[in-house]
Amino acid sequence: MTINRPGLPGDLPPPEVLWARWALIAVLEATSADEEAYHRTGTWVDDTGLRLDDAGCTWWGLAPRGAGRYVLYGEDESSGCKWHQPPVDMLAGAPAWLPHDELADYLSGNELGCVYWYENGSWARAAYPGTLGDDGLDCGMSRFTDRDDVLRTIADEDHGATSARDAQALLANAEDHRLTPELLMSLTGDPAGRPRDRPAMTRALELARLDRP
Repeated sequence: MTINRPGLPGDLPPPEVLWARWALIAVLEATSADEEAYHRTGTWVDDTGLRLDDAGCTWWGLAPRGAGRYVLYGEDESSGCKWHQPPVDMLAGAPAWLPHDELADYLSGNELGCVYWYENGSWARAAYPGTLGDDGLDCGMSRFTDRDDVLRTIADEDHGATSARDAQALLANAEDHRLTPELLMSLTGDPAGRPRDRPAMTRALELARLDRP
């Protein structure tokens, strides 16, 4: 799936699909050591939602807000929203159910690149001026919106899928919310350089709810 620059709401897949792909990678990366880290990096799931932080130029969060609502927010260095003159009001027209206090904290720290929200069956965002070149959505989210990219990640040596066929099965079961702990373990091996942390992966799977609707 191609993402425009700046992004358009229609560039994003349904949030359940985005969640499943992102969450599967979080499950495959889960370790007990990372759970205890003061500042986590990589891809993970916790009781607030999904997170991504590459310890460099991009960080993102995806959180359910109940009743078929989701919020996607974060930053990639390619975003020009905060540098635009005048700065883009990324919360213009935003619904009251967004985590406004949290987003305001990021805004006050000059850390927010864009915000998208989902309700009533569609994604939305603030209106952008025609002079804005990019909001960072492409660089941040194309890794999850492009299914082939997701499969390549799952099948690489750092994520533990034992074959391209198993990567397909992992993703299909995650997207269908049928990925049980037993199935997860049967389709994965040890990633490069470390044994699988089965307890942490199982805990992440429970948080991600990829084994039930």
